[in-house]
Formats: sequence, structure tokens, C-alpha cells
Amino acid sequence: MKSFLIDRYAKGGALRLSESPEPELRVNDVMVEIRAAGVNLLDNKIRDGEFKLILPYRLPLVLGNDVAGVVVRVGANVRQFKPGDEVYARPAQDRIGTFAEYIAVDATDVAMKPTNLTMEEAASMPLVALTAWQVLVDKAKLRRGQKVLIHAGSGGVGTIAIQLAKHLGAYVATTTSTANVALVKSLGADVVVDYKKDDFEKVLKGYDVVLNSLGKDTLEKSLAVLKPGGKLISISGPPDPDFARQNGSGWLLRQVMRLLSSGIRRKSKRRSISYSFLFMTANGGQLEEITSLIEAGVIRPVIDRVFPFERTNEALDYVETGRAKGKVVVSVR
Repeated sequence: MKSFLIDRYAKGGALRLSESPEPELRVNDVMVEIRAAGVNLLDNKIRDGEFKLILPYRLPLVLGNDVAGVVVRVGANVRQFKPGDEVYARPAQDRIGTFAEYIAVDATDVAMKPTNLTMEEAASMPLVALTAWQVLVDKAKLRRGQKVLIHAGSGGVGTIAIQLAKHLGAYVATTTSTANVALVKSLGADVVVDYKKDDFEKVLKGYDVVLNSLGKDTLEKSLAVLKPGGKLISISGPPDPDFARQNGSGWLLRQVMRLLSSGIRRKSKRRSISYSFLFMTANGGQLEEITSLIEAGVIRPVIDRVFPFERTNEALDYVETGRAKGKVVVSVR
């Protein structure tokens, strides 16, 4: 099968188009013929080697973390899917590889594709929608009437998180650039801070939750927005000791993560705010709940561009510019 892979970690390096063997189908897997794959900044970061300590991949590695396609075979233990089913998924972090013609995915990580979405639209959803769900529902336990700040509202996670937070009954603020103010308002944002004109930490006060997807400066400034008892949840780091334990990291790596997050944890504690890091995980059950919301019209995908499969490297380059509104997708077949 054709696939795009990396032979070594290299910042900004191009993926190599190659003929790879079809993946092994395990007894609990479904084999998916890939129709479309979402492109995420995570793919760039893996390629650059940013996660090689916490995600020890064996190279060469086929990249890609979002998939929509058709089931062609199922493992001996699989009962919930059959050949011909249209599905979508975020494969488990140790089994990525959606920039290819086929992928084998554990059936528990898969869900039926929303009937009202195209393959390209469906492929844009799993990673960002699961991230938004795991931050707002699982970690934040966001409730009706609470106030949440979602940074980078026009990005892949932001566009879905705004819609989910509104569905949960929250009052939603977001940050974006002038060009994207209308987009985030159309998604339901109650307050929009144009970062080119205003400093969010001076405008917003008394928030219950902040979802951070940006750098260290934004992370630390977000403390000023939160009230005592508030929750600062970051998907861009630094990893905290809880994540290190959940990830099964060794003693040395746990100490490194403890050190990396010590500054923000100390500053948070001083303000009676909890800090946590989230690296989203595959979850077919949660994806089924997200499917229900998509089919009900509560959440809609936001897609900036669709690239043909042979231009996967261009898609990665475009994502890296940070200018994409919503998601970028590769159409595989």
C-alpha cells in the first residue's frame, strides 16, 4: 500500500511516499480502507521529534492520527462492525498511521461515521472532538452556567470546543485574530477577544475553566482570568506528574515532567487554581456520543482545506503556518 512515513526525526522534514506492507489485522481489530485523513499539528510535532521521550515510536513510522473510511475486514473477536461499514476513528497513539491506504484499528477505538458527514468532514473530527470532550466533560466537568475561556477559537480544537461548551450550557469566551471573529461568533462564542487589539488577561475575569492550546506565556497569563478553585487545563504542555503516571513513564521521565511543570503548578497553587495537562486518548465510546451530537446538528465540522493524498507534505506545511481555520484534511481515495 502507498503511505507517507518518516525514517528519522527531523524538524520540518518531508515525509517519504513509500510502498509499505498492509498492517497486521489482530483479533480485536478492524481493517479500514482509508478514504480521508485529518491533519493535525500533532503530526508535525511527532515528525519533529518533540514527543520522542513520551511516545517511543519505532522508525520508519507512517504518520497520521485521524481516519474516516470503510471496513474491509474484521478480526476474529469483532462483532460490532462488519465489512462495508463506514467508520471513523482516532487510532491509539501507539498504532497511528492514517496517511496511508489502509490501517488496522482496535475496534474499541472506532465508531460509525456520522451519516450527515462526508468522509472528509468525518476525518476532520476524531482527534479534536475527543480532545474537546476529554478536557471539558472528563477533566473540567463543565456545568451549565460556568464560564470557560477557550484559546485559539478558530483552530481545530477551538472550533469544536466552543460548540461543545455551548451545548453543555457554559458561557464561552475565546481568543482569535481579527479575521476570524465572525467565525467563532457563528460557532457560539459569547465573548471574543481579538488578540491583535486586546490582552485577554486584562479583559476577562472570574472564569471557572481555561482550555489552553498555546505557549508558555499564554498559559501563565491565563491564571489571571481564573477565579480561586478554577481549572487550567493545557493540551500543549508542560506535562504534569499525573500524566507521567498515566502514561506509564519511568522514574527518570516522571522526574523530568515534574520539573518541567513545577513552575506553573506552583503559580497555580498560589492562586488556589488546579493545573493539569491532557494528552488525549483514543475512545470509540466517547466518539459514539460525539456522533450523536453531530447527527443532531449540535456540533459541525469546520474545514479549511482538503488536499489530495499525494500533497500530504503540503498539508502538513499549511497546518504548521497556524493560519488554518478549523481542520485540514487529506483525501486518500
